[in-house]
Amino acid sequence: MAVPPPEEDRTLLAGAARGDRDAMRRLYARHHDALYAFLRLRCGNDATAMDVLQEAMLEVWRSAPKFAGKSSVRTWIFAIARNKLSDQWRRSSRLSYVEDVPESADDAPDAVAVIGAAQDASKLRACLAKLKKAQLAVIRLAFYDELPYDEIAEIEGIPAGTVKTRIFHAKRALMHCLGRRA
Repeated sequence: MAVPPPEEDRTLLAGAARGDRDAMRRLYARHHDALYAFLRLRCGNDATAMDVLQEAMLEVWRSAPKFAGKSSVRTWIFAIARNKLSDQWRRSSRLSYVEDVPESADDAPDAVAVIGAAQDASKLRACLAKLKKAQLAVIRLAFYDELPYDEIAEIEGIPAGTVKTRIFHAKRALMHCLGRRA
């Protein structure tokens, strides 16, 4: 999954900030699939993910003039979506899972080794399904959405060290599941 160029996102968001509906539609189309998958992974419900996605993009439309540029547009949109999902959980009296993981060095195999360990895509999918939601979330953002750790940390609302730790443990679990020793 290719990440949209940040310059184009900034141009589209600037257009949305000026009230350009076409720019907002294009921004929505660029991020819809990844944002839906991001939300679906967290809530486990198609309807909730779609509702939160719509709320998040409406907030992006409303808040576009306030974008300060401290992060990429993509990171900003994902953080808004995460916050909207948290709001949804609070409204429905559900508590989200928060993992307190100590920081450790990432000496696990690199992503290519982990993915290369899977000869069969269905086996990899089965192994991914066994990961904790928090681990799967950071794996998806890092390897499928190609986001750097600092942006993942901002999206998830956790320290970058926690992102590294979750990825480390997820890669070890994947290697074990796939029958390879880390």
